[in-house]
Amino acid sequence: MEHVPERSAIRIIAENRRGALRDIATVVADHDANIVMISQEVFDSGPFLGLAELYFEYDCDEVRDHDRLIADLKNIPQVREVKCYQPFGHIFGSRVIIIGGGAQVAQVAMGAVNEADRHNIRGERISVDTIPLVGEHTLALAVDAVARLPRAAILVLAGSIMGGEIAKAVDRVREAGIPVISLKMAGTVPEHADLVVSDPIQAGVFAVMHVSSKAVFDINRVRGREF
Repeated sequence: MEHVPERSAIRIIAENRRGALRDIATVVADHDANIVMISQEVFDSGPFLGLAELYFEYDCDEVRDHDRLIADLKNIPQVREVKCYQPFGHIFGSRVIIIGGGAQVAQVAMGAVNEADRHNIRGERISVDTIPLVGEHTLALAVDAVARLPRAAILVLAGSIMGGEIAKAVDRVREAGIPVISLKMAGTVPEHADLVVSDPIQAGVFAVMHVSSKAVFDINRVRGREF
């Protein structure tokens, strides 16, 4: 069985100054920690107004002294605070993304949330993210962005008609390794999806079952079919 590296997470509050990210990354690299996910933003309100937050997750198998890593990060002049956390994958787990029209999104989400609850109560971590949108360009941008979302495991497109630029975006998401379920609808999107499902609630259930490590459903075994 392939070894999965252990992952840790750190949140740093630092001064919003040139070179801060470089200095932090240098310390992390010096401790042989491989950063696998990173996000950064500047606070525009609250107690950290004007400061920057840096959150990153890293493979820590090669790190010999975690306490020393934290101490060295705290010793960086620009750093104000360093805290360790469990990575998001251990808390929120894999993400089911649902995009489309409000009524259809709500029904898909109902099936997905109910099914995720059944799995999560047994120790899994599957979260459901939804956004109702209208307009071909807006939807295409949202679909393309799914490939950039951390932990996105599957996409469900829920609407009455989708095609054109949305269908091209679906192809790009699938090329990135994220399977796509489409509701049965007008337009060309169903022709580009991995699976087409008529019942929106069932589409949400299928999405979660595919993501689950314990369910027997595998979208790869029914790719191209319609239910």
